[in-house]
Amino acid sequence: MALGVELYVEDNFYDLSLTNSVNIDESYTRITAETWENWFDRWLEVLQPDIPAALGYEIGLRLTDDSEIQELNAQYRQQNKPTDVLAFAALEVDFPHSEEMLDSVPLYLGDIIVSVDTAQRQAQQQGHCLTTEMAWLTAHGLLHLLGWDHPDEESLERMLEQQVKLLKSIGIAIDKE
Repeated sequence: MALGVELYVEDNFYDLSLTNSVNIDESYTRITAETWENWFDRWLEVLQPDIPAALGYEIGLRLTDDSEIQELNAQYRQQNKPTDVLAFAALEVDFPHSEEMLDSVPLYLGDIIVSVDTAQRQAQQQGHCLTTEMAWLTAHGLLHLLGWDHPDEESLERMLEQQVKLLKSIGIAIDKE
């Protein structure tokens, strides 16, 4: 059953000066907007029992560099350093969701921002390709949009297990600790 994901992929990466960036794995360029949509469709099907029922879902995805994600991290999390992924959940906002609305327009889940620079470094450290790391980080961001969090080791472990399931559902096998 296709749930219908309207995905807005904003890829600032190609506009960036790479003078301060790591060498980017070219496999990254194979993640098309269609691939992202297919991944999110599949992930939302897997997560369906745990998400609000809606006709469809809308998600924003921005791929950027360490400089921009550091600015956002400082502004919204008061941590003046780059990070790998940020998620801004719309469902945390207290606004009414009528049945009629959910049957006529996609439910906006929020925005995910991924630093390609940090993803590349982490992919090299983990010994897998950038595409795998991008999927890993984006799945992590999606879980945050849906209310998952990891304030302690136990909840982090549950979240990591869920991420492994999500990646397996799109054909990516990963062994994360």
